[in-house]
Amino acid sequence: MGKSASKQFSEEVLKAHNEYRKNHSVPSLKLCRNLNREAQQYSEALASTRILKHSPESSSGKYGENLAWASYDQSGREVAERWYNEIKNYNFQSPGFSSDTGHFTAMVWKNTKKMGVGKASASDGSSFVVARYEPAGNVINAGQYEQNVLPPKKNLTQGQKTV
Repeated sequence: MGKSASKQFSEEVLKAHNEYRKNHSVPSLKLCRNLNREAQQYSEALASTRILKHSPESSSGKYGENLAWASYDQSGREVAERWYNEIKNYNFQSPGFSSDTGHFTAMVWKNTKKMGVGKASASDGSSFVVARYEPAGNVINAGQYEQNVLPPKKNLTQGQKTV
């Protein structure tokens, strides 16, 4: 496989997460070596098949998981921004899970404490990014959105365009 997640890439993803989390008044995440290793292994598996699908560990609720694919080498900040921009689809007056907001809610889930990041390049130059969150939150804790997905202090998405 191609390039793997560098320490710099992982730190960039973490920093972006924690900036967004701070704006939602929730504690910062810490990188976990074990989660980094597992996220890296899974990103390499995705890159080898070039199919973007959630892991069995995520589906069973062992971890929270965000995935990203691009036809080019993605920056950590860009990946985090794409996930976070789902906030525009989230209704804080009617909280809950939606496939249109799952990346965003995983990022800012208050009770999540640590994360891991993996990135791998496929043979065609596309890149696959995996973020794992522990403890898992937004998919398995349906009734806990009010306590875990807090509204932002200010709108960070103003002046940004999404595609």
